[in-house]
Order: sequence, then C-alpha cells, then structure tokens
Amino acid sequence: MVTIDILREIALSLPEVTEEPHFEKTSFRVKNKIFATYDEKHKKATLKLSEIDQSVFSAVDQSIIYPVNNKWGKQGWTIVETTKVNKKLFTDAMKAAYCEVAPKKLSTILRSGSNL
Repeated sequence: MVTIDILREIALSLPEVTEEPHFEKTSFRVKNKIFATYDEKHKKATLKLSEIDQSVFSAVDQSIIYPVNNKWGKQGWTIVETTKVNKKLFTDAMKAAYCEVAPKKLSTILRSGSNL
C-alpha cells in the first residue's frame, strides 16, 4: 500500500520536483510538467508513462495498474490503485513517469543512479 505520505516522499526525492494543486488532486511536476497526480478521495495515482512502460507495468497486474480508459490512456496516462500496489513497484513506476517527462539531463541523472 502506498499512502500520500509515501507517494510524496518518493516524488519529492526526485530531482527538481515540485508539488502543486491540480484541480481536486495533488500534482507532482518537473520543470512545470506533470508526471503524477494523486486523488485522495479515490486513493489513486495517475502516472504519465511511455507506451512501452505502460504496457510493462500494466502486465504485472491490471487490477492494480492500468491505462486511463479514454484518449488520455492512449497518451500514456496510467492509473495506480495505491491501496493495492507495493512500494517497490510504485517507486519503479514513479521513476519511469518522471523520466518520461523530465528533461533529458535530469532523467539521465536519475537513470545513472538507479535500475531504470
């Protein structure tokens, strides 16, 4: 299970990430580009993944990680059921989302120090 506190800890540990409101959700951004949002009411995170990463993470368990069911899903936006996902899987998905949106310089820094 991933709480908002765990999500925030993971997101804000990434280079140059800010936390800002986004409508009724909390968003996490790098260089003002959203890579993750959290819906406290429904306990769901939404991550911006590449098509390949979306496919890989969804293949783990589609009841936990799955594409948004509309045109946003086809653009890589992926829902994560935070009450069901384990921290390691979520951390890997969050880092992949960050690297999808971050400038190349920042994503390279993260990848050089991680298993992505």
